[in-house]
Amino acid sequence: MNHSATKQGEALTRRDLITYLESGCKPRSAWRIGTEHEKFGHRLADHAPLPYEGPWGIRALLEGLQRYGWTPYLEKGNPIALLKDGQSVTLEPGGQLELSGAPLHNLHRTCDEVHAHLDQVRTISGELGIGFYGVGFRPDATREAIPWMPKGRYAIMRRYMPTRGSLGLDMMTRTCTVQVNLDFDSEADMVRKFRVAMALQPIATALFAISPFVEGKPSGFRSYRSHVWTDTDPDRCGLLRFAFEPGMGFERYADYVLDAPMYFIARDGGYVDVAGESFRDFLDGNLPQLPGERPTMKDWEDHLTTVFPEVRLKTFIEMRGADSGPWGKVCALPALWVGLLYDSTALNEAEALVSDWSADDVAAMLRAVPREALRATVGGRTVQEVARDTVEIAAGGLKRRAVAGNLDSDERSYLTYLRQIAESGRTAADDMLEAYEGRWGRSIEPLFEEYAY
Repeated sequence: MNHSATKQGEALTRRDLITYLESGCKPRSAWRIGTEHEKFGHRLADHAPLPYEGPWGIRALLEGLQRYGWTPYLEKGNPIALLKDGQSVTLEPGGQLELSGAPLHNLHRTCDEVHAHLDQVRTISGELGIGFYGVGFRPDATREAIPWMPKGRYAIMRRYMPTRGSLGLDMMTRTCTVQVNLDFDSEADMVRKFRVAMALQPIATALFAISPFVEGKPSGFRSYRSHVWTDTDPDRCGLLRFAFEPGMGFERYADYVLDAPMYFIARDGGYVDVAGESFRDFLDGNLPQLPGERPTMKDWEDHLTTVFPEVRLKTFIEMRGADSGPWGKVCALPALWVGLLYDSTALNEAEALVSDWSADDVAAMLRAVPREALRATVGGRTVQEVARDTVEIAAGGLKRRAVAGNLDSDERSYLTYLRQIAESGRTAADDMLEAYEGRWGRSIEPLFEEYAY
């Protein structure tokens, strides 16, 4: 869709914004898998967070990666992203490095993509004396010790975040996630997938919990990353109760995003600070910072990225509930959701699994899971019991997809990591905490090697 108004000289309308979301509908044959994952970098000598500039900084890494054919994207002369073949390498505010993968046909290709990326990062990192590791929350550095990346939108968010919650700056600088982006063929299909994904997102949070430490000590949480989201910004985070109500659809979601306060508008290679302003006013040409100006479709696309619910809708659906983690975990997250949502039988079974849950039940899980993980309860069952059923439904979906690749007849092997957790009831966070109290000698120092890429 054109980034300018829909017709030359015409202002965008609310209907145009809804139509943009509808444009994501595509036939099953065109469904793809897009995986994103973030990771923390540090100097190997002392685990210091990576600055942007300097011989062991993020800029040096981005410049080194260009030998593999990546094209830099510059902001005010600074490389802040790399682009190649539908993939991008981007920076989170605290220097977390993210791979946004290309839309791929199956999980085998997804894992090959991730593996190639990590090999490249490992090679360049070794030359610079730095390393990367996968957990959900930076386990050592204070918020004040994290260098900020030179992206204009982050400066605006940095000013605004503390006005809405006490942990927003931690979300920006000290969290890492892995997520998957999936397709739908109609509004009805989108709604079914969105509801199942929203209901089961706390289950994914529990299965992927791997962030128990804050500033070198146990925090009392198994997923401190997911706790951070509970006090980031109530206008744009958490559970979307309306998703479970009659009338959920593209229009209802568009209205939710319209009601979320804005952060910024990208103009002329920079950003206009409009934090707290209304996109509805912008539609009417009544934005104080740009009087008389109306939005382009690119402005709407940007605004869609500034809401952070557990499940997010663009022209695809994003699953946002999981901590980042080691190699096997990065592949397991898309495997879980592809198995649940891309097979009709599995989607029916997943709907049945959550059919008795209310929005209050899901909200209670979201509050409990950051601390309790698989020990939390819902509907008279433990989250572990539900997680075991969820993983088996996903496995059935992957078996029926029957996509062979590498040495496997289908994609179920990517669920091995989750099967072990669901059966044992022990998350990666539990393993970390046990190691901390035992063989790590109440130090997190071994973490950086054991969870390195």
